[in-house]
Amino acid sequence: MSDLPRKAVTRTAKLAALPLGFAGRATWGLGKRIGGRSAELVARELQQRTAEQLFKVLGELKGGAMKFGQALSVFESALPEEVAGPYRAALTKLQDAAPPMPTRTVHTVLEERLGAEWRELFLEFEDKPAAAASIGQVHRAVWHDGREVAVKVQYPGAGEALLSDLTQLSRFARLLGPLIPGMDIKPLIAEMRDRVSEELDYALEAEAQRIHAEEFADDPDVVVPAVVHQSEQILVTEWMDGVPLAEVIADGTEAQRDRAGQLLARFLFSGPARTGLLHADPHPGNFRLLPGGEDEGPEGWRLGVLDFGTVDRLPGGLPETIGTCLRMTVAGEAETVYELLCEEGFVKESVALDPDAVLEYLLPIIEPAEVESFAFTRGWMRTQAARIADPRSPAHQLGKQLNLPPSYLLIHRVTLSTIGVLCQLNATVRLRDELAEWLPGFEDPHPA
Repeated sequence: MSDLPRKAVTRTAKLAALPLGFAGRATWGLGKRIGGRSAELVARELQQRTAEQLFKVLGELKGGAMKFGQALSVFESALPEEVAGPYRAALTKLQDAAPPMPTRTVHTVLEERLGAEWRELFLEFEDKPAAAASIGQVHRAVWHDGREVAVKVQYPGAGEALLSDLTQLSRFARLLGPLIPGMDIKPLIAEMRDRVSEELDYALEAEAQRIHAEEFADDPDVVVPAVVHQSEQILVTEWMDGVPLAEVIADGTEAQRDRAGQLLARFLFSGPARTGLLHADPHPGNFRLLPGGEDEGPEGWRLGVLDFGTVDRLPGGLPETIGTCLRMTVAGEAETVYELLCEEGFVKESVALDPDAVLEYLLPIIEPAEVESFAFTRGWMRTQAARIADPRSPAHQLGKQLNLPPSYLLIHRVTLSTIGVLCQLNATVRLRDELAEWLPGFEDPHPA
């Protein structure tokens, strides 16, 4: 039995104790403090208490808990600054850092999967991992042909630990509601559970990365490392340097932030159109900003993309309905938008809504698509989250009556996550340009 499954038992015990802790403290906080206090203040105090306990546990974990933390980290822009501020560093750390495997375990996996003479495949191999993530860790090495490579080694027992963590997290998902306003956390965890087998399959990941690497091989804006070798639990790809997006978020110049944001939006919408695949893990740890030549400023920088373990397969690209509905919303065509939403299942057959109210609900959200360029900020995202989360607002009541069809679940999460990262970057982005170029249905087929 490996070290990881044993540790999973301890992690499971810690997580199992969380629901009672969250429930008890949340109830105490509301019961003791709501008298004479504003609903907004009580909500922020509850967010604070929830965050304190959640991050204390997530900071110690691998597997599903860390993956959940990564997914959650892109939504920190929706939190009030006094809640988000103290935890931003912890969230960033979750994006690409975790306790490493013992060296002997790494060598055992390499020997089992690459053969007893595995060292002959490498001119150099660094035992200390360069990065550690939710199901595996990455080692820097030099392949036998002289190429610098990243060697991704899967943790023994990663699948069992991942499922164990996610099962426990799902038991108190409802209690995490106050942390991210307007976001239903339970479907997020359920979707992660559904995709465990895919993410553990490095053959599928290698295939998705090869497709992207070939398509973007000569691209002036996006770089995807080539796949060098793949076997069960081992994935070897070309090494990629660059500035991690988390560093751009923390210390980048305005020009670097804007460039990173533009390229991130471009990759989000161009990827499915060009490859039939949607990169479905858009947290900052999976991106690098690569400097151009000496004479080039930030406009010459490119976006490096890593980790293709989670993808959505979209052979026809993003659904045309999304672009058409977005275009009609911008044009103010309430009746047409409502009909499209009903046809696609966003409005249940048993529900009848006012088309004008639905349009009013959507317009603030799609504001970035209406203008030539849009400044994504944490303040804007907090405003949107609060508008939808406030039980007293018409937007909250209408939102509860809308439905998210299963086929759109991952697209929706990836889009929201990308917007969250754009807000962390505080980037000004010409989003409309990317939609016009890559999103089917967004451009009017019959312009006046």
